[in-house]
Amino acid sequence: MSDELYTTLGVGKTASDDEIRKAYRRLVKTCHPDTNPNDKRAEERFKALGRAYAILGDPDKRKRYDRGLIDADGNERGPQGFGGGFGGFDPGRAGARRTYHRSAGHRSAGPNAEFGGFAGFDDVLSDLFGGRTGRRANARARGEDLKLTVSVDFLEAVKGGKRRVGLPDGRHLDVTIPAGIENGRVLRLKGQGMAGGDALIEVQVRPHEGFRRDGLDIHLDHSIPLDLAIAGGRVTVPTIDGPVAVTVPPWTSSGRTLRLKGRGIGQGGRQGDQLVRLEILLPDRADETLQRWARDRVKATA
Repeated sequence: MSDELYTTLGVGKTASDDEIRKAYRRLVKTCHPDTNPNDKRAEERFKALGRAYAILGDPDKRKRYDRGLIDADGNERGPQGFGGGFGGFDPGRAGARRTYHRSAGHRSAGPNAEFGGFAGFDDVLSDLFGGRTGRRANARARGEDLKLTVSVDFLEAVKGGKRRVGLPDGRHLDVTIPAGIENGRVLRLKGQGMAGGDALIEVQVRPHEGFRRDGLDIHLDHSIPLDLAIAGGRVTVPTIDGPVAVTVPPWTSSGRTLRLKGRGIGQGGRQGDQLVRLEILLPDRADETLQRWARDRVKATA
């Protein structure tokens, strides 16, 4: 049984899956082609780490490797430990031709065949080496995506802005929050993840104490005094752009909704409205005149 792949990742044979994953992530950042352009030694190191993780990062392949059933390149071993399964396939060689031959009594296998449980290697290579599985190789390998969350205020989501986000490796990203972004939307930052992967940032919008969103429209409940509801008049209401004065028609009932055109969210050339639902607020103190009027009205309709 060989320790070659464990040595490549700098871990012992008893390392947990999590320890192997962390070791790979740590090491691959030091030799990624993006940060080491035109460095042949770094490129070879990067490929070696990818080959090691393709096997040790997969529990089934790791067990087969530990038992000596496959070698460090993922090739099936024959009964005496010789590479009799795959025709010496080198996953680190760009454009390698993958024609696999089996021992007598078995058919030749295509690119997606399974050999004694050694399946899905194409997917591993595609993930680690940019899709070089019998097709033209990508110039650079693709790392792992990072999933992060950023919390923003309601008005910041409506108007847009910038946020600085810290990454696990100590870097910081200045993230642009698009105007009108909705809660739960995920922003993808290309190449800002682990070893050249992407950073996926979920935006969580904190609720506002007054405003509610419905598509591009803004909803607001606003209280007005009884005398204004009866007589009508002007009242100032908040909007996402600041306070504005609106006209309340006479004899306005509680629950009536006023539409403020163009006072909603602007996005993609479209503009929403603000809908103000009016609620009648009774006076703080008893008003004898008002009470007498109300009693007379009740008696008249009894």
